[in-house]
Amino acid sequence: MAATHDTPVLSQPSTHHTPVVNYVWGVARIAIGWIFLWAFLDKLFGWGFATKAAKAWVNGGSPTTGFLKGSADSTFGGFFSGLAGNAFVDWLFMLGLAGLGVALVFGAGVRIAAITGGVLLVLMWAAELPMVNNPFLDEHLIYAIVLVGLALANAGDTLGIGRWWGQQHVVRSFPILK
Repeated sequence: MAATHDTPVLSQPSTHHTPVVNYVWGVARIAIGWIFLWAFLDKLFGWGFATKAAKAWVNGGSPTTGFLKGSADSTFGGFFSGLAGNAFVDWLFMLGLAGLGVALVFGAGVRIAAITGGVLLVLMWAAELPMVNNPFLDEHLIYAIVLVGLALANAGDTLGIGRWWGQQHVVRSFPILK
């Protein structure tokens, strides 16, 4: 049977959402952005939540040491624990957390944040393999999936500066930056 204009095409999902759906995606974007931004700030200043003041980056601590050293007994532990405390890895990690947090909270660069954040989260997931509470799935993969949804839903356009950002010349030239 030939396709007609009434036949739904599953490979082309609708990009039109109701305002409520747009707001849900906008709030989800800000919330996940805050998770990244908070991780950056706590590791930078050691506000005592995940990082004690004595281990803050501003006090000479390494933001990667705790997590990566804790992965020593995991499947890829040798690789990841070997990266712990490396100055380049510390800088890359902290710049990543800050960049992801700012991009997602403000809604500019959500596509590139989804890609880079997804890579970061999958690497963090791999550092913990095998999982303790589930054979393979944990919050890192869930957050990575949500980041993809944020990018596909243009979540930066609602409760963010994404619409304005998308009109900038550099973003129109390189749409990955939206």
